[in-house]
Amino acid sequence: MEITSAQLKELRDLTGISVMQCKKALEEAGGDMDKAKIILQKKGGEMAHKKSDRELGAGAIGSYVHATHEVAALVKLSCETDFVSKNQEFVTLARDIAMHVAAQNPPYISREEVDEEALQKAKEVFAEEVKDKPADMQEKILNGKLDAYFKDRILLEQPFIKDSEKTIGTLISNAVQKFGENIVISTISRISVK
Repeated sequence: MEITSAQLKELRDLTGISVMQCKKALEEAGGDMDKAKIILQKKGGEMAHKKSDRELGAGAIGSYVHATHEVAALVKLSCETDFVSKNQEFVTLARDIAMHVAAQNPPYISREEVDEEALQKAKEVFAEEVKDKPADMQEKILNGKLDAYFKDRILLEQPFIKDSEKTIGTLISNAVQKFGENIVISTISRISVK
């Protein structure tokens, strides 16, 4: 199947990923735009994992103050080089994540940050809810409830407020794929008057 320049442009506009990667994804998907987007997301996750051990030496601080001046957030978005950290799209990503933090107030950036005490307390609460369920299903139901509870509290797992089809983790994976560097949300901070 012949991939047209209109298809390439559409996929590039949707994802922001390089023309060559878009072309490969469209070819692999046989011209199907939806399949190509899935292929690019999958490859973005693989690329993010491969680059995750690279040293972070640069970054940008994203800030957001709500129009009411009652809530604000700061995000430190780290990357490998100054070249990427000065890129306007990278700076905009940092600001968008700060806006998300101001709106959602996540206590954790990643699942690894959830401390054992918080996990145990949540288990105790949900264990009460599943005690009347069949014994062979209790563990599975408990794990499902814990995943749902912490998904709402972990920044990387939250749906992005500007596009609920994507999570913050997906935004980071897409940025890794786009810029070709390891990118990590290093720090978040939120303050409010209430």
